[in-house]
Amino acid sequence: MENLRGSILMVVAMAGFALEDMFVKSLSTRLAVGEVLALLGAGGTVIFAALALWRRDRLFSGDLFSRPVIVRNLGELVGTLAFVSAIAFTPLAQASAILQATPLAVTLGAALFLGEKVGWRRWSAIVIGFIGVMIVIRPGTEGFSVLSLLAVVAVIGLAVRDVATRRVPKTIASMQLATYGFATIIPAGLLMTALDPAGFVPPSPLDLAQIAGALLFGTGGYYALIAAMRLGEVSVITPFRYTRLIFALIIGWAVFSESVDRYTLIGGAVIVGSGLYTLWRQARLRGQLRR
Repeated sequence: MENLRGSILMVVAMAGFALEDMFVKSLSTRLAVGEVLALLGAGGTVIFAALALWRRDRLFSGDLFSRPVIVRNLGELVGTLAFVSAIAFTPLAQASAILQATPLAVTLGAALFLGEKVGWRRWSAIVIGFIGVMIVIRPGTEGFSVLSLLAVVAVIGLAVRDVATRRVPKTIASMQLATYGFATIIPAGLLMTALDPAGFVPPSPLDLAQIAGALLFGTGGYYALIAAMRLGEVSVITPFRYTRLIFALIIGWAVFSESVDRYTLIGGAVIVGSGLYTLWRQARLRGQLRR
């Protein structure tokens, strides 16, 4: 029963993140990407700082200036800037399909930088997954857009964030990390806005409502994700992360009238299949170790 509840919560979390992406993409049609980032960063900082204080976590600590936290925040910054830009300038389904390679990139990073043992089967899955990314962006063809590389940069940044998180001191709470992760986005967004020819555009009531919607669904997805991971077995629940791609396909078609080409579908299927195999292999190895 706990696995069922955890799986449902994981699907709810992915739906929340997909709806957050929908609001962000809609906002980017009227506001500069940097302005959207600054507004989201400010809103997220306030929300998670309030939650940290409510949980009696300290907002300021010397551990927050440790190397793993700094590297994590830089990864968060690069990943968020790149993914929001990818959402703004490329089809939502394409950006989301490439983003599904993040778990594979995390496995690669853990093997290279954390000394985790990865066998030839998982190495093969990582290679095949990145071939799937190449199918989606299809370099060297007429359909290739250099902007599609933004989602690849996002995968690298988010993988750096997740790998660095494993080295973050246990004294730092999740809410503290989330607060500082959002806070790093604010100055970057303001700088991008200052360099944008369009400059700062006062957000309309509709824009502010969509910012609130993005923060609401993003925060809700974050909490549903945590609850899901605490309820059931990781090997059972984690595969439901890939439902985010399904939601992105539906939203892209229904809200933004995006058509999905066969390269995105085939490449996305290869990426998801490789990720699922990696998860299955990890679960099997853990089972063998327990014996």
